[in-house]
This record gives sequence, C-alpha cells and structure tokens, in this order.
Amino acid sequence: MSKKILVTGGTGYIGSHTVVELHDAGFEVVVVDDLSNSSVDVLDKIEEISGKKPAFEQFNLADAAKTDDFFKRNQDIAAIIHFAASKAVGESVQQPLHYYRNNLVSLMNILDCQRKYNVANLVFSSSCTVYGQPDQLPVTENTPRKDAESPYGNTKRVNEDILHDSVNAYPELKTIALRYFNPIGAHPSALIGELPLGVPQNLVPFITQTAAGVREQLSVFGDDYDTPDGSAIRDYINVVDLAKAHVVAITRLLENKNKTGYEVFNLGTGNGYSVLQIVNGFEKATGVKLNYKIVPRRAGDIEKIWADTTYANEELGWKAEKGLEETLLSAWNWEKRLRNIQ
Repeated sequence: MSKKILVTGGTGYIGSHTVVELHDAGFEVVVVDDLSNSSVDVLDKIEEISGKKPAFEQFNLADAAKTDDFFKRNQDIAAIIHFAASKAVGESVQQPLHYYRNNLVSLMNILDCQRKYNVANLVFSSSCTVYGQPDQLPVTENTPRKDAESPYGNTKRVNEDILHDSVNAYPELKTIALRYFNPIGAHPSALIGELPLGVPQNLVPFITQTAAGVREQLSVFGDDYDTPDGSAIRDYINVVDLAKAHVVAITRLLENKNKTGYEVFNLGTGNGYSVLQIVNGFEKATGVKLNYKIVPRRAGDIEKIWADTTYANEELGWKAEKGLEETLLSAWNWEKRLRNIQ
C-alpha cells in the first residue's frame, strides 16, 4: 500500500510541523503550496530536522486545471491533509471574496480529483471558529455550530458542510475534520515556527516579534470582556502536539478505523488562557519584559472558548502533552534563531 501523503499548504506553520511528524512516522510526503504566506526555504529546514526533503510543487489549488494535472501525475497518493487556506480573521473581514474563493474552491477541486483519481482519504484542517461564541464551555464535538464571527470562520464551517455532504453522496470518500484551537510554539530544533508574512495576525508571533524589537508594541485587543482579567480567552495548543494528531488521523483512515465516513475531533488542551495570561507566561518563561497596551476589541474576535478534548483523547488515543511555558519558550527560541539574537 502506498505511504505517499499529499500535504497542501505544507510549507506553512502547521503544515511544515506535520510534514516533519509524517517523515518521522515513515510516510513519503509531497507538498503543494502557492507560497502566498510561506517560504520555500522551509523545505530545507524540514530536511535538516527529519533527514528527508518532501517533493514540492508550487501552485494554487483553486486552479482546477493545475490541480487535476497534479493528481493525474501522482496517482499513488494514499491520503491528503488539506491545510492550504487563507487564515487571518481580521483580513477576512476586509477581503471576504478572496477568502471564499480561495478556501472553498480549493477544497471542491480536491474533492473532484479524489473521486476522479480514487483517493479516498482526506484529513481537513478545520477550526474552533465554527463554534462562534458558544453558550456553554468547554465545547465538545456536539456543541452546536453557530454563525461564524468572520468570513474566515465561515469558510471553515461551509467546508465542513461540503465534506459532510460529499461523504454522504460519495461513500468511497473518508474524511476526518480536525477542529484546531489556537496553535502556538515552534519545533524544539527552532528551525521551523510561525513566520507570517507582514504584520502578524496571531498573538504569539506578535509577542515574539515585540520581544525581539521587530514590533514596537503589542496590542491587546480589549480588556472589557466577561473574563477574570477582561482579556479574551483561548485554548492554546503546542504545534508539535497538533502535528502529531494529524499522523494519528491519517493512520486511522489508512487502517479503515474511522467509524463513519465523516468524523470530527476537537484538538486543544482543554485549558483556557487569557491574552494577559499568555503575556505574563511569556515574560515568566523567557525573562523578557513586553511593551504592550490595551486597545479596543478587534472585529470578528470572540470572547472565550476552550475545548473538551475527551473524544479525541479516548477515540484517537492522542492528547496534548506540552505545557504552556515550554511552548512559549519554544516560540521565543525560534524567533531568536530567526533574528540572530543571542
């Protein structure tokens, strides 16, 4: 049986860490990425860590002809992990059409090719944004999905619907949707980490860039939420723990162990931390003081969310293992290496 896995968006933050874990688990990987929010140099870093360099092709999966040509030339793919998507909440509010076009069309093109070229298995990169602001916490996989707070969140919700309906219509397809909470941190080698192009949209890279002097000041969006310290609460998961869950999910599909054609799992730690707790945790882990200020809330942000991970822990035999301070320190080590800070 083929052990070749297609990883779309594989030079990105979560994708690159997952490629490393797939290599370590003995899989062969081919990466497709348009490099719109990542760098081709990541492939060399993956090789440095794992001893293997994935095959690579650069194009946008929203291009149906190029996607079809790729699958025609790679008919030994056993499974797909689909990360490739535009992913910034704030940007999606300003550029909704770009987000819908990029995130929905790419998935539909992949599903068309899965059927045409007999690739049954897909792991989809979903998000806790599908829950919106939940009425009860923590959220389980059965928590009702709500209207998304942003076009980005809505693309994840609609993509889940596309997958659910496709699996119902085409029983040869097998899919696992992984709903991530907030991935942070970097590989312990400090060779790969979260490097957004331009101004970071996520908290931890903004923290590390502020600590490194790349950004003058960290903005904390809102201190008037209904939380203990007024700042928003999220479930922050180490990116390596998250990457390992994808290897578990792929193995589950390849061994025909998924119980329905379409399965959903929450991937988080089960703990909620506020933005100010992350700021304080970073200062404690690294000894670096951060220059930050409180600014008004940001459009599209929810107040608080964290996961109930019982189902993933029991059904997948997976759980997040790395602690918050270790994770924040790994992010700082990556930033220091990137900026040549001693």
